[in-house]
Amino acid sequence: MSERQITDIDAYMADLGRRARAASRGLARATTRQKNDALSAIANAIDARRGAIVAANRIDLEQGAAKGLDAALLDRLELTEGRIDTMIEGLRQIAALPDPIGAITDLDYRPSGIQVGRMRVPLGVVGIIYESRPNVTADAAGLCLKSGNATLLRGGSEAFESNQAIAACIGQGLVEAGLPADGVQVVATTDRAAVGAMIAMPEFVDVIIPRGGKGLIERISRDARVPVIKHLDGICHVFIDADADPDKAFAIAMNAKTQRYGTCNTMETLLVDEAVAATILPRLASAYREKGVELRGCARTREILPGTIAATEADWDTEYLAPILAIRVVSGLDAAMDHIAAHGSAHTDAIVTEDYSRARRFLREVDSSSVMVNASTRFADGFEYGLGAEIGISTDKFHARGPVGLEGLTSVKFVVLGDGEVRT
Repeated sequence: MSERQITDIDAYMADLGRRARAASRGLARATTRQKNDALSAIANAIDARRGAIVAANRIDLEQGAAKGLDAALLDRLELTEGRIDTMIEGLRQIAALPDPIGAITDLDYRPSGIQVGRMRVPLGVVGIIYESRPNVTADAAGLCLKSGNATLLRGGSEAFESNQAIAACIGQGLVEAGLPADGVQVVATTDRAAVGAMIAMPEFVDVIIPRGGKGLIERISRDARVPVIKHLDGICHVFIDADADPDKAFAIAMNAKTQRYGTCNTMETLLVDEAVAATILPRLASAYREKGVELRGCARTREILPGTIAATEADWDTEYLAPILAIRVVSGLDAAMDHIAAHGSAHTDAIVTEDYSRARRFLREVDSSSVMVNASTRFADGFEYGLGAEIGISTDKFHARGPVGLEGLTSVKFVVLGDGEVRT
């Protein structure tokens, strides 16, 4: 259905929801082989149609540039050959992962004679609302498919052509594997009313996962009538401890900021122990400036790095998604953790140190969904964590936390095995 044919958004979305609910029963009982065959078929279709996908993406990029999208958004939108390869590899990794559905754990006898355990089951229908990144279409479809869930995908208007091109590959793969074609549906309208309709259909949708800007996620969290798995900000920190290896600190701090600017796991604030700031910061500053990164620092940072822009209180609470970095010199581990507690977003935070005790304290006391020692924050990603791909990152503490892969898309139910036992 083309976009211009959709005149009644509520009726259209209700129809998608009914079809998704019906398809979810078929996907819940699908065999592992069927699901893996579908994933392989989708990967093959994307590979075979990469020319059409790149052409569709080029239309989106040209329209985005004409509309004045900034560099960070255009970067998220672009599908390079490498990113298409990553989509394909992600689908194949998901196919190689163990199927969680139907696994029974903790099965144990009770004094009554019954056995009680827990079986892992799909959530049902997962609605995903996302902006810019068209690779999410394949990643989300793959993870939901392997975990036995039906999916409603609503991408951003800026990626409409790319998403529809990828959707065609997904549909082809489902049909080839003999699975319900409605198991993955990509909303074929850019009308924002579709979002409002999707998040208000608890009879059809079991959970909503928003991926995009803070405004979108705040709106979904406020207005949704179904549970939401989300994170609002990615204000990620790297703390260079007094006992950090200088070369490790340099490599990690550079990678965490400059490997990609427009991602939620990119470092936005660098914290440096005052004992090593004067030796470490000049080298880093020179390399950052060569890459065009604007530095904003505290008073002590500006003493060490003349010409650095003065950081405001707002800078410590800002997710730039751009070549801008806030730098603060702190008086040790406790001060660094206090800063993270006050200004972090519970996404990803890292310490660089050779001191085992401080590393252990940082891991234990920093309350974020990913906490790292001597590694770049850019590793906070489902693909890098071995999940195959991620459907999003959750900074909430209920149900799922951190990168959400297969297990985060499932629930458990109690199962009881008996042999005629009755309660007395």
